[in-house]
Amino acid sequence: MNPKRPELPREFVASHKRRRMIDAIAELSAERGYEATKIAAVVRRAGVARKTLYDNFDGKEDLFLAALDAGFGEMRERVEAACMETDAVWQKKVETALGAFLEFVAERPALARACLVEALSATPTSAGRYDAALRGYVELLQRSTPAETRLPDTIEETLVGGVAWIINQQIRRGAAAEAVELLPELSEFILSPYQGVAEIGSIPQSESDSTVPDSST
Repeated sequence: MNPKRPELPREFVASHKRRRMIDAIAELSAERGYEATKIAAVVRRAGVARKTLYDNFDGKEDLFLAALDAGFGEMRERVEAACMETDAVWQKKVETALGAFLEFVAERPALARACLVEALSATPTSAGRYDAALRGYVELLQRSTPAETRLPDTIEETLVGGVAWIINQQIRRGAAAEAVELLPELSEFILSPYQGVAEIGSIPQSESDSTVPDSST
C-alpha cells in the first residue's frame, strides 16, 4: 500500500495558481495581442477554473496589470542586482545593467512583450505602468552617470526611450531571443554622449578657460 501523498501548503498552491494565470495571460497576449486574448483562453492555458481567476483578479485587465507588475519588477531586480555585483567604473556598471535587461528580454520573451509592447496600447493604466517603469530607468541612469556633463537635461530620457524603442522593434520582429546580441551596439549608444564630455566637465573652469586662445593677441 502506497503511503498517502502529503498535501502541499494552501498558500503554496494558491501562489502557484496565481503565477500560472499571470504566465498564461503574458503568453496569450504575446501570441494574439491583449485585445484578442479572452478569459476562457487564459483559464484553459493556466489549467484553473474561471472562479479561481475571479477569486484572485477583478478581470482580464487586473490580471494583465499583475503580469506587468511581475515583469517590470523582475526586470528591475535583475538590473539593480547587476549594478550591485560590480565595483567597476561607471561605464562598466551601465553596460552590466544593460546586459541584465537584455538577458531578461531573451529569457522571458512573453513577459517582455507584455511589458514592452502590449502595455503601450492595452489600456490607459497599462500605458501608465510602462511610463512609470521607464521613468525609473531614467532616474537610475541619471544616478549612474557623471553629474557634470554639460549635456541636455533630457539626455537620459532620450537614451532610455531609444533603447526601449529598439527592443520594442526587436520583440515585434520575433527576435527577443537574440536581444543580448545588441549589447555592444546599445552600450555604445548609451555611453557615447558621455565620452569626452564627462572629462571636460571635470576640468576646473579656470583651467578650461586657459586653453581658449586670446583673440586680442
